[in-house]
Amino acid sequence: MAFPRLHRLALLLLMAVIAGCASTPDASQGRFVARTVELDGTRMPYQVFVPAASTRRPGALPVVLFLHGSGERGDDGIRQTEAGLGPYLRAHADDFPALAVLPQVADGEEWSGRNNRLAVAALDAAMREFGADPQRQYLTGMSMGGYGSWNIALAEPSRFAAIVPVCGAVRAPRSERPGLRVDAVAQESDPYKAMALRLKDMPVWIFHGARDEVVRPDDDRRLHAAFQAAGARDARYTEYPQGNHNAWDATYADPAMWRWLFAQKR
Repeated sequence: MAFPRLHRLALLLLMAVIAGCASTPDASQGRFVARTVELDGTRMPYQVFVPAASTRRPGALPVVLFLHGSGERGDDGIRQTEAGLGPYLRAHADDFPALAVLPQVADGEEWSGRNNRLAVAALDAAMREFGADPQRQYLTGMSMGGYGSWNIALAEPSRFAAIVPVCGAVRAPRSERPGLRVDAVAQESDPYKAMALRLKDMPVWIFHGARDEVVRPDDDRRLHAAFQAAGARDARYTEYPQGNHNAWDATYADPAMWRWLFAQKR
């Protein structure tokens, strides 16, 4: 009667080993991990994309902070990964070579003020946890997150090695959305010139669709002209002639953009 008992014990041990292996993340694939950050009593969920072990070079990892658009607001901690950078990361889970931090703004709120500070706090926490390179921090965002990219860059002009705002703008696109703007220059007589002068030493690549009816490309055209007039070190502008508001899929699928971005260093 001893054999069946030993057999059951061996089977239980085998099942435990299998379960343990199943719960261990596959280091050969990039993956998302869920986190939260708290600042002044306010919590914000965020996701961190951790790259596959095979893509990592010796030393600390580069890190990308991504700001989502209006449609991804909430408190589920997931929706911000479902449009823009998140789908690209899932499609390139085996070869994307950097950390990415994707915080989420609550319903009805903008990328401004406290939310921007929470996003940067999430970035700081991810850098500490996963070992990111402070000289290779990058910032990008789409639509509402494009505005947020400018807001954070203006608040921390010496932090990021480069920024990629996608289909954002400077002024509010509609009267019913007055909070959607670049706060730091909202009171300037020429906000485009003010932004260009303050960020002329930061590499910037702006993307927009020519047929965007949600956030018209006019502001980005004027902003790019202001960067040129200010003698900016590296300010680029790509406008997709047939593109609508969704300029993010083409932008994040562009290998040239990623080569340029990861070549930048503080």
